[in-house]
Amino acid sequence: MDNCSALHVLLMISIMPGWLGGDFIISKKKHEFRSSKITYGSNIRVRRGWIWSQIFVEEEDPTPRKIGQLKSDYDTGDFTVKYILSGEGAGEIFKIDEYTGDIYLSQRLDRELKPFYILQAQAINRSSKQPVEPESEFIINVQDINDNAPEFINEPYVSSIPEMCPTGTTVIQVTATDADDPMFGNNAKLIYSILEGEPYFSVEPKTGIIVTSWPNMDREARETYLVVVQVKDMLGLTGGYSATTTVTISLMDVNDNGPTFQHNLYTFAISESAPVGTTVGRIMADDGDVGLNAKMNYSLEDLEESSTFTIQTDPDSQEGIVILAQPLDYESKRRFVIAAEAINENIDTRFLSSYEFCDRTTLKITVTNVDEPPIYYETPYNWKVLESAQIGTQVGTVHAKDTDTTNNPIRYSISKSSDTRQMFRIDPSNGTVYVANLLDRETAAWYNLTIDAREISDEQLSSSVSVHITVLDINDNVPTLSQDYKPYVCEDTQAGELIELISATDADDPIDGHHFYFSMIPDKHINPNFTIRDNQDNTASILARRSTFTQHDRTHYHLPIVIRDSGSPILSSTTTITIRVCACQPTGHCLSGGVEVSLDVSMQILLGLSICLITLAVLSTIMLAVRKYKILRKEKMKTNELETLEFSEKILSFAVPETRQTVPLRHPHRRERKLCREEVTTSIRMSLRHSHLIGPEDAVFQQFMMDRLAEVDEDPYVPPFDSLHTYAFEGAGSVTGSLSSLESATFDPCISQNCDEGQHLLRLSPWLGAAADETSF
Repeated sequence: MDNCSALHVLLMISIMPGWLGGDFIISKKKHEFRSSKITYGSNIRVRRGWIWSQIFVEEEDPTPRKIGQLKSDYDTGDFTVKYILSGEGAGEIFKIDEYTGDIYLSQRLDRELKPFYILQAQAINRSSKQPVEPESEFIINVQDINDNAPEFINEPYVSSIPEMCPTGTTVIQVTATDADDPMFGNNAKLIYSILEGEPYFSVEPKTGIIVTSWPNMDREARETYLVVVQVKDMLGLTGGYSATTTVTISLMDVNDNGPTFQHNLYTFAISESAPVGTTVGRIMADDGDVGLNAKMNYSLEDLEESSTFTIQTDPDSQEGIVILAQPLDYESKRRFVIAAEAINENIDTRFLSSYEFCDRTTLKITVTNVDEPPIYYETPYNWKVLESAQIGTQVGTVHAKDTDTTNNPIRYSISKSSDTRQMFRIDPSNGTVYVANLLDRETAAWYNLTIDAREISDEQLSSSVSVHITVLDINDNVPTLSQDYKPYVCEDTQAGELIELISATDADDPIDGHHFYFSMIPDKHINPNFTIRDNQDNTASILARRSTFTQHDRTHYHLPIVIRDSGSPILSSTTTITIRVCACQPTGHCLSGGVEVSLDVSMQILLGLSICLITLAVLSTIMLAVRKYKILRKEKMKTNELETLEFSEKILSFAVPETRQTVPLRHPHRRERKLCREEVTTSIRMSLRHSHLIGPEDAVFQQFMMDRLAEVDEDPYVPPFDSLHTYAFEGAGSVTGSLSSLESATFDPCISQNCDEGQHLLRLSPWLGAAADETSF
């Protein structure tokens, strides 16, 4: 703001008291009397002045309109007063009605260019052309609206923090500005938030300070993070503007890894004639750190305290070089067993204990006889071979010579202890080493072979040499996703929102490092639901292409992703990620317990077929059971009919003297109640002799029926079977007459047909007192 603008502001504040008030009356310099003359007996003139309301104009509104009114208290409405407007924007931006004093806006205003306008107003008499009011200044204020988006300053943002730092560590502060008026409303009040980078980082909403929110981030797992920060004006309310910026955050290495040997035993061979200072072999301990944190020192612990060997650290490769320190004597000592230790130079006990910064291994050094053995031209041999080398590929050739005058021919062989997997073979005549099995750098990156040279004439005379073969990497592994991602999309997800941040891994180890590229499967139809954005940092973002996902429409989606590496040849793989639709909590989290487990289309079809087959099987079983039940029921009915017929035919009868009438007896199976002989005799006699004399009204007959009724009611095995007393006491009182066969004096089944009478008679001697064994049927 220049000095002129500042002066205008001060002037506006000084001449417009009651900034937030309504209508008011104000006069320039102070209210003056229209006439300073006071005559005797006259009244004092009333103070007069300008009348107007405080004028505010909203910016960016192009509509011509009335914005206020200036009026003199001398104006009585008869249009005798003429109003004149001058000053900033008068006539172009602001116009005044000379009769009414109404002020009109004719152009759109921009508060960022000019926040207010100072104008002068005059009121003169149309007739006399004399001013009725002194010239006065007034201010028209331009009211701010939210028409400017926030902008980040001091871009780009790059920061580094140590790995393994605690939660809440300050990373960097991002700053944004907004051209809107910070004194008016929330137009210029900014709120910061994280779009990408959670849960590893968070941002203070008001200050823009980015802090860590994930403890103990490991550089060895991931070195660089891209955090996308968004800023919104209007305190993040709907209708505001926003802007984003990307913050690159790198993890600085700390010494949180100790050295580790890949082998527990290293075997070397050295000739006894080797001079002091000869390199015996190299050992290597791996350290996941880099730079100074990966530097280590090697030491030897000679268990026999002979100090025959020493070890030095190669500053470039960080390998331990075992060196001969004293002359060897094959006859006195042929083998050395030494413990080797690797320890970090810089130890930081904040992350590991002191003993975790070192590792130990064992060296087994064999001394070969040099009295008459062959001598190698070079020791040791260092070769390189591609892991794609085919079986039979030549790796290198070792050369040995018998120094004796006889110059015996030499036969070469590879020590089995150094090549237990038989990855190489050697031509025994010329020492050429070939690949014997397929190599894989990811399984073994180097080999230490011990090659023996023996004189053919005397196989006891031999020498050995160490061959260090480094397997060179080729691009033979396809990139894959670094983990089994299980993303989900919330039902209220909006288009463009991040669903999942994915990364890839590759077992290969290219010289320039890994460079992965992510894309979707080329298709003539664009995926309407999701898209993939390659972040160019070996990660990719899965974004929602549309808004509003519902589990009712679909419970999950399949998204094929193509991952390519930068090797030669370029290899790629396609992985399908399943994205579940989840009814998320207000915080955006998806509870696994609240997620409905759903089957895909193929499983649903399989389930439907299974249900149909089970239903058919159940119906078939029911039909067979019903059919079997009907058959069994029919068989049972037939059996019951046969049994009924059999029981009917087995109605026992006895011959009554003189009449030979057949009398049916009770069911033979009823044996629970046993009558005494007196009761049976009395009953039969009454039945046979007095049945025609006793009527229904007789007391004896009624008592007999009541006794029999009570007996039947208490007997659970009762009829409806025929019994003797039932037919015997039907009596003569029935209208239809007795149905008993006892009255059929002429009835004799033997008269109508030829039959054996003896087979139809029942002996009643047991009832009359005879023995039980005399009874016959």
